[in-house]
Amino acid sequence: MRRIRHTTAPSPRCCARSGTHRAGRPAARSDAAGPGAPFLWWAWFYGCMIRISREEFEEAVDDALDSLPDEVARAIAQANVAILIEEEPLPEQADGAELLGLYEGIPLDQRSVFDGYAQPDRIFVFRGPLQRHAVSREHLVEEIAVTVLHEIGHLFGISDERLHELGWG
Repeated sequence: MRRIRHTTAPSPRCCARSGTHRAGRPAARSDAAGPGAPFLWWAWFYGCMIRISREEFEEAVDDALDSLPDEVARAIAQANVAILIEEEPLPEQADGAELLGLYEGIPLDQRSVFDGYAQPDRIFVFRGPLQRHAVSREHLVEEIAVTVLHEIGHLFGISDERLHELGWG
């Protein structure tokens, strides 16, 4: 599960739309950005989000999947997993957090041939939160890729802690 953490803004930045700033307001920082990474908190606070069409968003998800090595892509194809793009997470999925992506299912390293038939695992990529989180189109495409790879990591049984260590937080 990839979510946004809220911390105090280290320094205010001005919103080009309003010409104002609000020192000390919450700053959204991606888990992937790491400590001390710059984030333009006003983009989150004022709703200055980057918008791309649904088709462009789907293409960015496809590009992230195409970047995977062939062996990993084959394992995903055989894993009975659906990759879904949703506008927003459901309240019960979000649990009060701003989710960028979510993996629901049984990781490959915990599956057994004795499990019988199971519903497909699902990887959700949430379009709204990712667009609100991004400060540029390039940043949005990068965050889509990180989110897709992060959730695929969960499919393979990799914990959040390890994904953060690897830079896919």
